[in-house]
Amino acid sequence: MQVQEIKEKVKSFLENIGFDLYDLEIVKERKETILRIYIDITEGVNMDDVVLATQELNPFIDELDPIEGEYMMEVSSPGAERELRTAEAIKHAINHLVYVETFTQNFEGDLIAFDGDTLTLSIKNKKVKVNYIDVNLIRLAIDFRRRK
Repeated sequence: MQVQEIKEKVKSFLENIGFDLYDLEIVKERKETILRIYIDITEGVNMDDVVLATQELNPFIDELDPIEGEYMMEVSSPGAERELRTAEAIKHAINHLVYVETFTQNFEGDLIAFDGDTLTLSIKNKKVKVNYIDVNLIRLAIDFRRRK
């Protein structure tokens, strides 16, 4: 089964149990094949969510049998500093602190707008515009400024 087909089936299954599929990958580590499934929800993923999703996914994945041979399944959150891999993920990150790498500069600031072509960041109360085509990496950043 192709990875895209696995993603579509797992995405549909997860949506039915209240989760979003953030990403899915099949990797080889040492001699093991790992089916890694990253889940997400609006409120953020906690350990109970990971346990629940794993328990629900186990029989589904066993029946789907998406990978030839032996493999392990891992379920986790994408992490606090997750990479924003799609335009949709970037739009969901508006009003959050992000880290952006371009070919020439790095920025960290609040993402205040994204129109598909340009990111607008607020950095020290100044608006900074970054062309999306120039972005090598954009990810959420942990905001220690607002911690209580």
